[in-house]
Amino acid sequence: MRNTASYLRVLGIAVLGYLFLNWIGTTGEDSIFIEQPLLWAILGVIVLFYIAGEACVTTLQSILYQSLKPDAQEKYDENAAVAKANRFKWIKDKYKASLGSRDIEDEHEIILDHNYDGIQELDNNLPPWWVYGFYASIIFAVIYLVRFEVFNDYNQEEEYETAVAAAKIEIEEWKKTAKDLVDVNTVVLLTDAADLKAGAAIFGENCIACHKIDGGGGIGPNLTDKHWILGGGIKNVFNTISEGGRSGKGMVSWKKDLKPAQMAQVASYVINFQGTIPADPKEPEGDLWIDPNAPVETQPEVEEIVQDSIIVVDINN
Repeated sequence: MRNTASYLRVLGIAVLGYLFLNWIGTTGEDSIFIEQPLLWAILGVIVLFYIAGEACVTTLQSILYQSLKPDAQEKYDENAAVAKANRFKWIKDKYKASLGSRDIEDEHEIILDHNYDGIQELDNNLPPWWVYGFYASIIFAVIYLVRFEVFNDYNQEEEYETAVAAAKIEIEEWKKTAKDLVDVNTVVLLTDAADLKAGAAIFGENCIACHKIDGGGGIGPNLTDKHWILGGGIKNVFNTISEGGRSGKGMVSWKKDLKPAQMAQVASYVINFQGTIPADPKEPEGDLWIDPNAPVETQPEVEEIVQDSIIVVDINN
């Protein structure tokens, strides 16, 4: 690696390797290199192998050059100089042609007759890139005029409304998979084993000091009975975890320490304590909470049958 091209090739391989590995492994949310840091090592090995290959090729070229006779080396140097001079020749020629300029030795052909105190003027043409751009702008203007003024295609207000509607659809689709966007209004009870396991870990790390490992209660209330100080159900429990308990004597707010998805997980885990029997349960606190969304239990129908003036009660289960 003795020239700039070698370093550029190495940089290109590193960038392409990063993009390729990220493309084949990404989940659509975070970069695969964040989810799997080990891939940095794999990318590093790939780049090191490429650097070794570049070094081997350079060394081999040097050995072959040294093995040449002096006249062959001189011819090789001449060919290398010509190749270097012609490098990017097509691009250079196109760039020069786009300027429409003349070489200094040809300027006498376009010099004007008049001069001002020895200052002469050249009759240069406009650069081709400027002329072609001007023609393109005329064509664009004609098409635009016909499309929007003659055929009355959409206007800016309609375009804006269409873009906003499309953006709203994209946002709604994104919300379906954005776990950390959950709030007290959208939170639902999680039943997936992975979510409950994560909730158990969060509960064990932050909550057992006040509620005990089995939810029986200590400093904090018992989580296994049907009495709740601030209301039961996933929404109330999530809100209590997020905003904290009663002012001055309730638990602290956890919204600065836990992400919304984590609060939903631990709230779902807390709900699962309902109906369990802890080792040393604390007395119930708060009010008996009945889920307003729970199905109403139907009472058995009672039918009165009159037989010979005697009322017989028939219970249909």
